[in-house]
Amino acid sequence: MALELRPLGKHVGVEAIGVDLNRLDDTDFGRMTAALAEHGVVFVRDQQLTPEQHIAFARRWGAIDINNYFPANGGHPEIAEVRKSETQTTNIGGGWHTDHSYDQVPAMGSVLLARETPPQGGDTLFAGMSAAFDALSPGLQDTLRGLRAVHSADHIYSHDGIYAQTDQAADLKGHDIRTRAVHPAVIRHPVTGREILYVNPAFTLHFEGWAREESMPLLAYLYGVGMREEFHCRLQWSPGSLAIWDNRSTWHCAMNDYQGHRRLMHRITISGQPLH
Repeated sequence: MALELRPLGKHVGVEAIGVDLNRLDDTDFGRMTAALAEHGVVFVRDQQLTPEQHIAFARRWGAIDINNYFPANGGHPEIAEVRKSETQTTNIGGGWHTDHSYDQVPAMGSVLLARETPPQGGDTLFAGMSAAFDALSPGLQDTLRGLRAVHSADHIYSHDGIYAQTDQAADLKGHDIRTRAVHPAVIRHPVTGREILYVNPAFTLHFEGWAREESMPLLAYLYGVGMREEFHCRLQWSPGSLAIWDNRSTWHCAMNDYQGHRRLMHRITISGQPLH
């Protein structure tokens, strides 16, 4: 069966049909890389991947960043476990965010593989931030092109951070790590050339040179634009589902609507390049 790409949303996401990632030739891999640049997310179902095969597939996309906060999968430090047990009530990634925007060189993307999923719920929403930027007025676009934003994860993962107050605290590490990065509020995709709104609700603290109380009204407005359903797609997982997403051009949010059930995802993070 030939590789087929089906849209998942008007502005973000495609599903790749008829593909075995263990037998993906260079031609079809090229089509997937082009689809990722254009649509931000590529989703594949029914894959049979060992941890070694997962790592090998991820390395086709680039070098791998080792996660500082999530537990590793056994003897595979490249694979971070994103998990929630039957008894936990808090999930990981339950708010809109862009992975690793707090790093000096943010990750290009992630390769997430579903290992255990609840009977229903646990979907992931994605938002296309090029379309969100395009929806802004020309005047606001010009203003944002001149701004830089400060990002950090300390308020999330530190000893007194958000997760420290939840039942996820024992699963996480890296509490003493300190992060701070400053990136343009508008970046340009290195492949498509499209402009992207590069702020996110989880990790953006304020605009450089602005106080937080001055920044928040504008940031809140921008977050509201990014949260419009017209810019979204939804991934419904089952064991063997896999998604590759572009952290530069998307937000995502993991739904926490499956209390009493276990969910286990294996995530590999792909290294990025400096943002412009």
